Amino acid sequence: MYISTYFACILLGIILCYGVPVKKSNGCGYDACNLGDPMKLNVHMVPHTHDDVGWLKTVDQYFYGARNYIQHAGVQYILDSAIRALDQNPDRRFIYVEIGFFWRWWSQQTDEIRNKVKQFVDEGRLEFISGGWCMNDEASTHYNSIIDQHSLGAEFLRDNFGECGRPKIGWQIDPFGHSREQASLLAQMGFDGLFFGRSDYEDYATRNRTKTMEMVWKASANLNKDGWLFTGVLPNGYGPPDSFCYDAFCGDAPIMDDPRLHDYNVPERVRTFIRAAQNEAVGFATNHIIMTMGSDFQYENANEWFKNMDKLIKYVNAEQVNGSNVNVFYSTPSCYLYALNKAGHNWTSKSDDFFPYAHHPHGFWTGYFTSRAALKGYERHSNNILQVTRQLNAFANLNLRNGIFYLSEAMGVAQHHDAVSGTEKQEVAFDYAQRLSDGINIASGIINQAYSKLLPLNSQSPPTSPQFLCQLTNISECVPIQDQQRFTVTIWNPTVHPVLHHFRVPVTRAYTVRDSTGQPILAELFPVSNSTKKIPGRAGTATNQLIFRANLPALGFNTYFFEAKTLAKREKSKVKITPNDECILQNQNIRVEIDAQGNLQHIINLKQSIAVEFSNQGFYWYQSFPGNNSQSQFQASGAYIFRPLSPTAQPVSQTRSITCIKGDNVQTAVIVFNDWTSQEISLYDEGEFVEVEWTVGPIPIDDNMGKEIIIRYDTDINSQSKYYTDANGREVLERTRDYRPTWNYTVVETVSGNYYPINSRIWIKDQNRQLTVLTDRSEGGGSISNGSMEIMLHRRTLNDDSLGVGEPLNETAYGQGLVVRGRHILILETPEASAGYHRVAAQRLYMHPLTSFSLIPQDYYNYSAAYRQTWSALTDTLPLNVHLLTLDQLGPKDFLVRVEHYFELYEDDTYSKPVTFDLQSIFKAIGTISNTVELTLGANLELSDLKRLDWVTDGESSSTKKTSKERSLDDTNITLNPMQIRTFTVALA
Repeated sequence: MYISTYFACILLGIILCYGVPVKKSNGCGYDACNLGDPMKLNVHMVPHTHDDVGWLKTVDQYFYGARNYIQHAGVQYILDSAIRALDQNPDRRFIYVEIGFFWRWWSQQTDEIRNKVKQFVDEGRLEFISGGWCMNDEASTHYNSIIDQHSLGAEFLRDNFGECGRPKIGWQIDPFGHSREQASLLAQMGFDGLFFGRSDYEDYATRNRTKTMEMVWKASANLNKDGWLFTGVLPNGYGPPDSFCYDAFCGDAPIMDDPRLHDYNVPERVRTFIRAAQNEAVGFATNHIIMTMGSDFQYENANEWFKNMDKLIKYVNAEQVNGSNVNVFYSTPSCYLYALNKAGHNWTSKSDDFFPYAHHPHGFWTGYFTSRAALKGYERHSNNILQVTRQLNAFANLNLRNGIFYLSEAMGVAQHHDAVSGTEKQEVAFDYAQRLSDGINIASGIINQAYSKLLPLNSQSPPTSPQFLCQLTNISECVPIQDQQRFTVTIWNPTVHPVLHHFRVPVTRAYTVRDSTGQPILAELFPVSNSTKKIPGRAGTATNQLIFRANLPALGFNTYFFEAKTLAKREKSKVKITPNDECILQNQNIRVEIDAQGNLQHIINLKQSIAVEFSNQGFYWYQSFPGNNSQSQFQASGAYIFRPLSPTAQPVSQTRSITCIKGDNVQTAVIVFNDWTSQEISLYDEGEFVEVEWTVGPIPIDDNMGKEIIIRYDTDINSQSKYYTDANGREVLERTRDYRPTWNYTVVETVSGNYYPINSRIWIKDQNRQLTVLTDRSEGGGSISNGSMEIMLHRRTLNDDSLGVGEPLNETAYGQGLVVRGRHILILETPEASAGYHRVAAQRLYMHPLTSFSLIPQDYYNYSAAYRQTWSALTDTLPLNVHLLTLDQLGPKDFLVRVEHYFELYEDDTYSKPVTFDLQSIFKAIGTISNTVELTLGANLELSDLKRLDWVTDGESSSTKKTSKERSLDDTNITLNPMQIRTFTVALA
């Protein structure tokens, strides 16, 4: 649901209507396609508009056409005009992509207009392509959120347009590089193909020369043909051929076709178009080519476009009697793809990705991998709250999906390729964050309602004190609880496995902490660091963090009761604080050695008896290139581009201070480099990894230098120019420094040309050791020398890179540069054992426990008599390689669930194998499954109805063996293969 059902349910008082996919009519889809003339060069002319869901203006300003002095763009007028133009000529076609805009427009239309639009969709004249809430970024997005935003749009289309509204083609025409995982996800959604507009300038030249602009992308190393997707690089980015733009803001000549009038230009226009078509065809393998007739926010006056294209089609095709082989007609990406499919060609294939993207030798679009690091972190935080809210809504049977829509919609907008990418104007970034914040505020109310049902014992009344979130605990701030006599901390674990987690609560006094059984537990006061205390805008006065250990049940919660200690009960702290001395952190599994100057020297895995020596570890900075962008060699570093002035990064400081703090729960080295960079290296009791919490900012610019801040881990690992980065949090790709698998790469930018997106992890390895770094948000980085990994954390540039945003990336807050804080997790293991640790740890870092607080009026005895202090939805232990990706209540007895196997093939002897479990185990707490229906990944088509186009690549067919996809009502056992995601609607009895 969400969208149309959201409005229907609000207006009609219906909670939810979750329809069954409708069988398609004969008038839409491939059946409506003109496949051209097999003896001619067929030009598929695709009218389209590319509408950014925020960039220079906010999403709603773009929709309404507000603030046109920034950029003239009004999406509501585009859709009004395009629909009128389609009504004037049944041959015309139009496609639309960004459902976040279409949903806004649709809600304002009369029944007459809606029926007209449905007619156009049913007749194949209006086609929805991609169908996500936005055209998502591919470098900074996590697969969970990519799936969600596509499902959000797909549900709206299914509920309003049935099968004819189901997208089958991906249309990623503007993102700045392309992820293999994105293609794999689209294939799993049942898509037949993907087209995109941007590819590296050398890659494009090679493909155009070798007629390999179109290929079969083998987009998964694990899913075999289920992950294959036909993919094409568009010939003109996503704009029309030169001199054939007919938008109101184009300067190209219209078709002037009355010979009685001056400036008659039909012969010249026809010759020029035919020449353009023939030139384009040189790079393509069949007698079909595509021309994208449109661009950013075009078709506000659709008549101007269509009137000229009508003439162009008429006069170009008239030349066929004079020997022309060019046949031009209105088409769509689907019809173009279908024509290619019917061409009988043996296509080339590709199995790597399209990162990094450069549009000229000095223009590597690798800066946006890190741009707006705080927003990137907030987007991840927001998704964590969204998934927890869905789970709590389901298990409490609240049926409040319409309330969750606000956060779902904000997250859908945030996936846009000028949102989480960090390439928008500052004012628009504020708007994205505000939308997420508003959605979280509504979600927190649903979380409170859920706990009001889950907490009371037997027939007890719900708590009078609400649950609330404290979202600034990462800077030791939670003002409502810091001076309270008593309060509770309730922690929800959103994973299907029990977890051990250490929590930090900012306080101003000592407390007795009771666990879910009522027993007092070890809770240690650690001082809040000076680096934290001086963060601009920090309102809390807490000087200490109370650190305690929580063993959380799977898919459930524990409540911890805090009660202030009296003076008589306060014992002397056992926490030992030692400044400016050697600091050895050691637990049962790991030893970390840091010298008295604050230099990390060794990490030792005690169980495996392996060690890594660090020659350097810490913060460095590149000066941003301050060019004027007039030529390639003067390309500036900006929101999109990372271009250092020198390939040698400078240390942020020549000295550093260290404070060693040791308790029983945690041991920490607080290392301060200067007044704007610091890190805390921590090792928790029984922990199997090292945590590095980094703080960067305000980045100084009083020297008029833009700065790009990295953290570097220089080790003695013999990595032999290879390093490994993940794609959108899932599969991992091998990278080789100064190398591209599919063309002869010219090395110009030795640093930025080796940066890749790091959505969740990067590692280097040799024969015996693998050092993996997990990230808490999307960042950019690479291995610029053997044994080294560097990750960019924060950026502050003083030049615009002239790629459209029109301002430097100079984020400020409270009158100074923005401070950003984040975490890295370091895992040292053997290469054979590493996946068993980094897969689990990355999933738990992403779906981390969510803490809520409540101010409690009663003492522990009365509280424990009235309220449940532990609860789990599971009674069965689920296999470690199974993850619950989605649990979304659709109605009182209906749920959408996605489960996945999150290990890859061959990476672990135990967990890289198929796994079977009972889906009923997830639902035992709320009911018995009476029916399941398996769907495609986008949840808009029954899997048994999916029929994808067959392609031949390297002499092999892409078709997969047909297996029965019917599910027995009495069998809820699910088998998952490595990296497989399965999607179901589940009905309870």
